[in-house]
Amino acid sequence: MSKIAVLGTGSWGTVLANLLVENGHDVQLWGRNQDIVQEINREHTNRHYLPHFHLHSHLKAQTDIGQALAAVELVLFVVPTNAIRNVANQAKPHLKKMTVKPLLVHAAKGIELSTKLRISQVLDQLLPVKEFGEVVVISGPSHAEEVAKKEITMLTAASKNLKSAEKVQRLLGNDYFRLYTNSDVVGVEIGGALKNIIALGAGIANGLGYGDNAKAALMTRGLAEISRFGSKLGANPLTFSGLSGLGDLIVTCTSNDSRNWRAGNQLGKGKSLDQVLAQMGQIVEGVYTDQAVHFAAKDLNVSMPIVDALYEILYENNNIKTGIKKLMNRDLKPEFQ
Repeated sequence: MSKIAVLGTGSWGTVLANLLVENGHDVQLWGRNQDIVQEINREHTNRHYLPHFHLHSHLKAQTDIGQALAAVELVLFVVPTNAIRNVANQAKPHLKKMTVKPLLVHAAKGIELSTKLRISQVLDQLLPVKEFGEVVVISGPSHAEEVAKKEITMLTAASKNLKSAEKVQRLLGNDYFRLYTNSDVVGVEIGGALKNIIALGAGIANGLGYGDNAKAALMTRGLAEISRFGSKLGANPLTFSGLSGLGDLIVTCTSNDSRNWRAGNQLGKGKSLDQVLAQMGQIVEGVYTDQAVHFAAKDLNVSMPIVDALYEILYENNNIKTGIKKLMNRDLKPEFQ
């Protein structure tokens, strides 16, 4: 049995915490919302994020991050991308006091908007690798609702220190949840973050009534953009053919369980971005990641026409159909270059 802290009481954090308890570990789930924490402890549910799902009675939640982190062997960050820095800052004084530093893991998917940093880079700024060791990233095709139902799921655990990735692989793995290891942290994080952007586009295409041809084209060319961007940052191109690349792209671009797809679908049907975000009630990572990647790609001189078209739709109020025509009428070029 390992003692583990899971930071974040959203759908994914709650499901992973519950899975770890079912795997026999001592888990403390931390969150800011007192009502959700009390509901988890008293009723063993988290109805806002996971309606109809009953949690293990041994899962305990609390709002005191110091107590949640006391003597843990592993800390799993499962909060929205732009909350990572704040939560890491809250955790830092408690982690620094520990004689044996815990393994740091994150399961978020995005790029920090203000800095354009990947999440492991944000964590390294606050909880340096020299002091805490390499971060492990968990990513891949995974709807929390399906994991809650114990449906077959396969993900990637990535770290520059493969022994750390292997530890996470063992802690989380069971007969319905399997992890593979990878040392390409950059590629795994980029694949997990940027697929949310393409899922917005896939949802828009669906909302406009486009068929399978358009959706397949969008996903394929979207993967090309993800690969170009990631490779420029030093990622292994093969990573984008794996679970955290193509796998995650497929599941996020084709499922009504995907927040990003649902948001795009509503945009395609004519709703404004403000209306969509208010209706969703949860973070739509692709909206913010698109802004960060749009500017980062310009800095890196990487061609990303789908990302740019979505930026113009989301942030410059460009007409969606005008944006699609602009994409289709760009200069002709080879498929691979």
